[in-house]
Amino acid sequence: MKLSLERGLLFTSVTIVHKNQTLLLERVLVDTGSAGTIFQTEQLHKIGIVYELEDEMHRIRGVGGTEFVFAKQLGQVDVGNLIIQNFDVEVGFMDYGFELHGILGLNFLRSTKAVIDLNTLELKS
Repeated sequence: MKLSLERGLLFTSVTIVHKNQTLLLERVLVDTGSAGTIFQTEQLHKIGIVYELEDEMHRIRGVGGTEFVFAKQLGQVDVGNLIIQNFDVEVGFMDYGFELHGILGLNFLRSTKAVIDLNTLELKS
């Protein structure tokens, strides 16, 4: 999967498949410094993924501050040929001052044995 470099940050697109619905997220940050993967609430709402009473709430902390998120298990997350099913993510508001649909964290990168090729700007297996 091709990566784009913007302001010194790596971005990719991610496809989410959940309960027979598909969503393409085009602005997802690839972040090896993030332990988990998080997607923007507003984007996931488009395919019916919303907070439910049984969802766990967490407070996460990063360089952008802290925020409350809820945990969800998604049916499938695809980044090119890197595919994982029944994947646990966090869902949050993600107001970081620039357009961002999600953060692809180390949990996805390690689970899929992803390789970040900085020479060709590709994410591959």
